[in-house]
Amino acid sequence: MGFKTDIDQLKQFLDNLERCVDELNEARTALAHVRGDQIGTARLDEACDKFQMEWKYGSDKTKELIGEIKEGVKANKKGYEEVEEALEKALKKIADSGTSGDGGGK
Repeated sequence: MGFKTDIDQLKQFLDNLERCVDELNEARTALAHVRGDQIGTARLDEACDKFQMEWKYGSDKTKELIGEIKEGVKANKKGYEEVEEALEKALKKIADSGTSGDGGGK
């Protein structure tokens, strides 16, 4: 069984997570100017204010979780890049020693 990690897809995933945070911020900003007392009845005003508070809490928590996921994916991406680099260097060293003319051993 094989395992393959596409580093470019990890970067794309990080970009998507960042876009999610941006879209949450945009949605909250768009709703921030709407106050409950501008809508109508007292009950509707109260529901709107409650929604604004819950939306802020929920979007803040979501952004926090996305940030944690991003950090984990960044760390994994860096690790995979380091492994690829080390493997590339090791393979180059093996190839160079095989063509160095010393016959590769006794």
